[in-house]
Amino acid sequence: MNKFVDPKLYGLPPSTKLIQAGTDQFEIIIQRKSRIIMKDGEGILAKVNKIKNHVPNAKVSLNTSAPVCSKTKAFLEEHGISVSAHILVPEKKGVSRKAAKNTK
Repeated sequence: MNKFVDPKLYGLPPSTKLIQAGTDQFEIIIQRKSRIIMKDGEGILAKVNKIKNHVPNAKVSLNTSAPVCSKTKAFLEEHGISVSAHILVPEKKGVSRKAAKNTK
């Protein structure tokens, strides 16, 4: 069921990439090259809390192509956010992966 969802429905900034993987399962996608540090982790936790305000039993994970600081990873996992270090992004209908990368 992996599909992109409008982040504004959950009170998140429009630049947030959010995938609904199941009825109560969400993934925040971060595609960048620079390391995810604690400051980013605090922002991710704030986004997760906004999602949980709208969907109380939601399980949210972070899917990223960037390296994650070990302290940040431990911080997120303490708060119930699983971190995976690879990107599995479903293709949008009618858009090839190459074209999707060039839309930034």
